Amino acid sequence: MNFNWLFGNIRLGKRELPIITFVWFLLSALTVLSEVMRGATSINNYLVYKGVFEHLIACKNLYLAYPNEYFDLNHYGPVFGLLIAPFAMMPLFVGCFFWGMLNASFLYYAISRLNLSRSNTLVVLLICLIELQTSLHNVQYNPFIAALIILAFVYVREEKEWLAALFIAFGFLTKLYPIVGVLFFFFSDHKVRFVLWGMFWLVIFLILPVVLTSPQFLYQTYFDWSHSLIDKTVETKLSSMHGGMGDISVMGLIKRAFKLWDMPSLWVVLPAFLFIITPLRRVSLFKNNTYQLLYLACLLISTVIFSSSAESPTYIIAVTGVAVWWITQEKPYSASNKVALIFAIVLTSLSATDLFPGYIKVHYVVAYALKALPCFVIWSIIIFQLNTIQVKGNLVTD
Repeated sequence: MNFNWLFGNIRLGKRELPIITFVWFLLSALTVLSEVMRGATSINNYLVYKGVFEHLIACKNLYLAYPNEYFDLNHYGPVFGLLIAPFAMMPLFVGCFFWGMLNASFLYYAISRLNLSRSNTLVVLLICLIELQTSLHNVQYNPFIAALIILAFVYVREEKEWLAALFIAFGFLTKLYPIVGVLFFFFSDHKVRFVLWGMFWLVIFLILPVVLTSPQFLYQTYFDWSHSLIDKTVETKLSSMHGGMGDISVMGLIKRAFKLWDMPSLWVVLPAFLFIITPLRRVSLFKNNTYQLLYLACLLISTVIFSSSAESPTYIIAVTGVAVWWITQEKPYSASNKVALIFAIVLTSLSATDLFPGYIKVHYVVAYALKALPCFVIWSIIIFQLNTIQVKGNLVTD
């Protein structure tokens, strides 16, 4: 079957738009609308986000349960209240719709800034498309997180360390994940500038929420946030024990498969971190486009599969990494790479949809956190490539 038509254009009035771009925004709009039309119970995550702003300005603990407003607990930092503020002040369903579209648009923009060829950009968008809808069905913040990491990478390459540091600091103080962007330090020509800007933005975003609340309350809120993150580790353990939707990670997979409920996450995270930093010994490749993209892919995947907080909608971050990995591979693609990509599309992306057999999804994919497995396989391939390949020009060769 020929899918080349997907890489063509569609005419909208006097303008032509890539078909994949049109589908990206059309599906995103329909996905968010479908959740909005189902009522407030279908947009619980957005209600949690909205609550960050409302509780911040009311000086109410951001991390307590508010069952009359939403179920679940907030685990986002107070500076998130500034991001969600414009949407929280809109009518509920209008704000939710534009919040979802912001996430889809911001990730699209970040991918478009990677300076890839037109065909490679469209391939990345196509691979991410299904996973994006999973995140948008949950009106999640994760596409925005993926975009923050990508743009930190982009701006380091463009020698705009002040912007790279801004995205890393802001992301870290909302959901921690973008802290992986500090490793782009090694690709920077202005390392001192990178560090100084990082410190500057960290201080700015730590105190900036004071425009919405009192200094005393903000000070207490950071203590409350740290306790909420500690408490979340207990939640993820219980989720693993009961085959729930939390801890969809390598650690969760191991715990569920071998009943190792008390296994410390550090047993996996620490070796993984050593594998992640080992390729940084290859200083001569730091300026190579392919090597840099492979490392970006590595960090995007690592952020999710080695996080005990990872849930199914979080995987838009990891799948974006899978897509970036794919476009770095030499053509013709090897059989093993093709199998790995198909494995990821089927078990990671499609398993969250209604196209996947329900019984297998519930009793195997969710029960054993198998969504993490294909991404771990590809992560392992990336680590091997980063450590062993020879890079000539911008082509990856054995």
